[in-house]
Amino acid sequence: MTTQLHSFDRLSRTAHTAQLEVFGALHDEGDTVVLLGPHEPGFWGVFSASPEYLDGQPDPLDRWSKRMIGGLAEAWGGAAVFPSDGPPYPPFFSWAQGSGRSWPSPVAFLVHDRAGLWASYRGAVRLPGHLPLPETGESPCVSCVDQPCQRACPVAALSHKFYDLEKCHGYLDTAPGEDCMTQGCAARRACPVSASYGRLPEQSHFHMRAFHKT
Repeated sequence: MTTQLHSFDRLSRTAHTAQLEVFGALHDEGDTVVLLGPHEPGFWGVFSASPEYLDGQPDPLDRWSKRMIGGLAEAWGGAAVFPSDGPPYPPFFSWAQGSGRSWPSPVAFLVHDRAGLWASYRGAVRLPGHLPLPETGESPCVSCVDQPCQRACPVAALSHKFYDLEKCHGYLDTAPGEDCMTQGCAARRACPVSASYGRLPEQSHFHMRAFHKT
C-alpha cells in the first residue's frame, strides 16, 4: 500500500484492531514515522490474554508489541521500529516531542495529549514518503492550573529539572511505597489527563515490577 492511500483515520482504525493507538506522527528524512501506544480502555485485557503474557518467558510486552506492530507495519507497507532496537537506539523521546502531541511535564516525564503521564510508546512504523500530518494542539499542562503532579510524589523525587531515581527506588521498598507499586506512580496518577485515559492498576503494577527490578 502506498503512502498516498493512507489516511490517519485509516491508520487509527487498523491500529485499534491490535489494541494500539496512533500516539502521533512526524516526518523524519523521507519517511513518516507513526508512533504507537496502548489503546485504552481495554489494552490490559487483550495483552494479559496473549500467548506472550501467558508463556512465562521474559519480556512479554516487548514480544507482544513486536508481533502486533510488526503485523501493522506489514499491512501498511512500512517498517516496524522499537525502542529496544540498537545501539544506536531510535530517538523515541525526540520523536514524541516532534509529533506535537507530547511535551515535557513539570515532573520530568513526557505528557501526552491523550495518555497524560501514562504515555508509553510501544513502537513505531516508518512509512515511505511524507503523509500529510494531522493538526496538533498544545500541552495540557498549559491549562492545568493546579498541576497536582508536582505535589503527588510522596518523597519529592520528581521535578522539571531532575528525577531522583535512587530516592524513588528506596521508597518503593517501604510499606507506604506499596501504593505506588500496585497502583502506579502517584505523580503519573495525579495528572488529570492520565485519569481520563482508562489505564487499569494491573497494567501499572506490571510496569512498576519491571521498573523496580532495574
